[in-house]
Amino acid sequence: MCGIIGYIGKENAKPILINGLKALEYRGYDSAGIAVLTNNKVEVRKSVGQVKILEKSLANGSDFDGHLGIGHTRWATHGCPNEANAHPHSDCLGRISVVHNGIIENYKELKEYLQNQGHNFLSETDTEVIPHLIENFLNNGKDFDTALFDALKMIRGAYALAIIDAKNPEILYATKLSSPLVIGVGSSENFLASDPSALVGKTKNVIYLSDGEIAKISQNNISITNLEKQETPFEVVRLEWDLEQAQKGDFPHFMLKEIFEGPEVVRSAFRGRIKSEENLVKLGGLEQVANELKKVKRLLILACGTSYYAGLVGEYLFEEIAKLPTEVHFASEFRYRDEPFDKGTAVIAISQSGETADTLAAIHKAKEHGLMTLGIVNTVGSTISRATNAGVYNHAGPEIGVASTKAFLSQLTVLAMMAIYLSKDKSATQILLEELENIPEKIKTILSQSTRIEELAEKYKDYENFLFIGRRYNYPVALEGALKLKEISYIHAEGYGAGEMKHGPIAMISQNFPTVAIVPQNSVSEKMFSNLEEIKARKGPIFAIATKGDEKILSLANDVFYIPKTIEPLEPFLTVVPLQLMAYYIGTKRGFDVDKPRNLAKSVTVE
Repeated sequence: MCGIIGYIGKENAKPILINGLKALEYRGYDSAGIAVLTNNKVEVRKSVGQVKILEKSLANGSDFDGHLGIGHTRWATHGCPNEANAHPHSDCLGRISVVHNGIIENYKELKEYLQNQGHNFLSETDTEVIPHLIENFLNNGKDFDTALFDALKMIRGAYALAIIDAKNPEILYATKLSSPLVIGVGSSENFLASDPSALVGKTKNVIYLSDGEIAKISQNNISITNLEKQETPFEVVRLEWDLEQAQKGDFPHFMLKEIFEGPEVVRSAFRGRIKSEENLVKLGGLEQVANELKKVKRLLILACGTSYYAGLVGEYLFEEIAKLPTEVHFASEFRYRDEPFDKGTAVIAISQSGETADTLAAIHKAKEHGLMTLGIVNTVGSTISRATNAGVYNHAGPEIGVASTKAFLSQLTVLAMMAIYLSKDKSATQILLEELENIPEKIKTILSQSTRIEELAEKYKDYENFLFIGRRYNYPVALEGALKLKEISYIHAEGYGAGEMKHGPIAMISQNFPTVAIVPQNSVSEKMFSNLEEIKARKGPIFAIATKGDEKILSLANDVFYIPKTIEPLEPFLTVVPLQLMAYYIGTKRGFDVDKPRNLAKSVTVE
């Protein structure tokens, strides 16, 4: 959740750390801080709130002009957002400075032990035990490396750590367990970050740390060992992202930019992978397990949040196209199930970041049961991509807005291609493939009408409750539409299968309770019309997403937004876009920073 940045090299660390924190701020923005080694002393500066507040406090003075430093932007877990709880945290003497992402589960017993040893604590955080624990081993005559190793062996929980020591001025220390950390490899300089987005524009060469590894990073060298002090080999991975992708350009918010990137995101996900004229899908990431996939009798999809709703669309795709029984589970709950799994079951884990803690835990459980695991992730080299047996990358580029939009479209694209790839009846997939290639232009058509959505947002922005309904492929879209509205406008919204409305939610329908109905012309549209009649009879306002040319909907809905016609399995690609725009415009018209919604973070790396 929190964001970590580190630098060692020939440049002034302060501006590099601040710019890195800005790039990582979607991971948390409760507080921010940096520590820089200046004149053989660790100087620390912290502030409550967004990184810009920290930057302003550092604008004057030159007391942070060092070439080694670490920074942190916080999503609070232990201790409320205040300056004392902000990172970095230090030992009693101010020699050691630490930033941390994760949770130290046994911090209370460690804190009590250290207090009994005479250590003084200044915060409520779990993180502060780490520098004091290292200090305690130093006080017992250990060298720094040994003190760090011994301290890590006492810690239970999840962590990504960046550490600097005033008496080791040429080394940036880094280590991780169940939380992401990536090293950026430069020329006479090296970097450290929670994820690659903070490194875009600095380097394209990165090293993903594995659990239990400790890195010693200097200006010109990187060495990595395990907790037994044995050197471990590492691979340098080339990033495909560029600086332009990680900037807003002319858009007021990343979220709007990323919605408008939808057409290219879909195209990028299928580029080079489909040949509709040959009715062929080629997914290189699955070739190594192609023979095993032929034996699969059942699929389990594991995900959280927006990725979970993409998985629900995948459930329909796999069952209709590939004829494979499919179940979708919240990754956070899957790990607690005690289901007897058979060897014919394969798991698909979906995560934009590739670092979602709950999804990783679910993958580990699946592997314990001997199940084949496949990943759908956006970040090359991410933990989930390495933890699964095989997988497919989204190629969506960096997604900075906390509320996921373009990643959802890229996930749908990969799921559709996987369903076709696994289908044994290739004659049934031709139309699907051909139409998939048309989807980007149809999304462009929707985006060209964004002013219409903005007008409707002005009309609906003051309601405090919404119902979203859909059927079949558009039921998950109703859930995702409700989630988007909740995330960035703080309006209560619920998504339902339209057939379930009469089993409870209809009690809420009134003239002050609008319904967003996803009603394209398809196999279930007549059923949807019946549901809308029930809402209309109770004077509930209706905003409908309908297929262009549908005039029947005009007699039922107060407002209609038309989308182009497509085949039913691909409707979610089109129906979700106006809902993303609606959430965006309502959120901005209510005066909120939609890129940084309260209490949320982009990459959820704690359980």
